[in-house]
Amino acid sequence: MLFALPVLLVFVVFSWGPIVKGLVMSVQQTNLIDPVKWVGLENFRYVLSDPGVGQAALNTIWFTLLALLFGFPVPVLLAMFLSELRGRSWLYSTLAYLPVITPPVVAILLWRFFYDPSPSGMFNTILGTVGLGPYPWLDSPSSAMPSIVLEATWAGAGNAVIIYLAALTSVRADLYEAAELDGAGVVRRVWHVMLPHLRGVLLLMLLLQVIGTMQLFTEPLLFTGGGPQGSTMTILLLIYNYAFVNGDYGAATALSVLLALALAVLSAVFQFATRGWSTE
Repeated sequence: MLFALPVLLVFVVFSWGPIVKGLVMSVQQTNLIDPVKWVGLENFRYVLSDPGVGQAALNTIWFTLLALLFGFPVPVLLAMFLSELRGRSWLYSTLAYLPVITPPVVAILLWRFFYDPSPSGMFNTILGTVGLGPYPWLDSPSSAMPSIVLEATWAGAGNAVIIYLAALTSVRADLYEAAELDGAGVVRRVWHVMLPHLRGVLLLMLLLQVIGTMQLFTEPLLFTGGGPQGSTMTILLLIYNYAFVNGDYGAATALSVLLALALAVLSAVFQFATRGWSTE
């Protein structure tokens, strides 16, 4: 306990301290300058009655669904593909992980250049060679969120690929050999050997991805600022606007508490619903 005490103190001060402070601020009206005024649940009533919160919640859920539909299978398939390679697999693994070590701001600014909506933009130029486009990308309410999903998938897939590759190393080689002797092709080896061994990891990564995507902030802030027409305004970006644009820290922390409660309930339900799947 003596050796663990410094770590526990750091954890309490820098992890639980801000959480407790946020809970306290959620029932206060404060801008961190004027005297604090206790308002009880008024901040929660305010944010729940704000139509912008409902729109931000729908945008956040829409991003989460798109990210799960396109972003979740990509690293799984990529990891399985890399695990089947025999030569230079380390090189391909490095290339898959390369976007992760790119600073997020740099990557977003680079993709903003790619998403230039003019016919001379990089993506529009490439697509124009096959007779497609030009597309508005970030300038259209219908395509802005899918464009952000594309960049977020590129930026975050490397982490998941490395985790899946590490999990696949635990699969015994004799299982692959037995499958090959039985005439199993790549698809059958994936379905009957790889996926059953990845089941527990897949469930954990699914939960982590849902929690992570529900906290989308950096991409809409730097790509669109929540536009166009509020189509990329997310819960965390709205919290940022409450606090640092409007100076209403009470409303910002109240919305933060509501988001944390929603994610906690979602995690509990997910764990209860899938508690036996990873061991079946």
